[in-house]
Amino acid sequence: MFYGASQNIFENAKELRYKMTPSEEKLWAELSENKLKNYRFRRQHPIGNYIADFYCHRAKLVVEIDGEIHNSEENKEYDSGRDKTMESFGLKVLRFTNYDIENDMIGVLKIIFANLP
Repeated sequence: MFYGASQNIFENAKELRYKMTPSEEKLWAELSENKLKNYRFRRQHPIGNYIADFYCHRAKLVVEIDGEIHNSEENKEYDSGRDKTMESFGLKVLRFTNYDIENDMIGVLKIIFANLP
């Protein structure tokens, strides 16, 4: 479930749970209540050398929320490599923007729901 995450990654994930962005908090309010087919999501979950914003082990699904910083070429390359690593573990990665979360939560939830087995 953690795909070889180190103790340092676990510590960083724990810290990030207390520093969630407003968009992460908004999506977490929906995912934490098991509203989507009773699938359990974890927030700030260690996976290998990374920390997924949200992860559902049963569905092998990672949900990432990207802020403006993810628009730079450097971060796009990093995110692409990160996604490929997670996909090599057999995980599916969905990415949404802060704008998506703030302006189309129903659409975001429909996409997540559609990716649950």
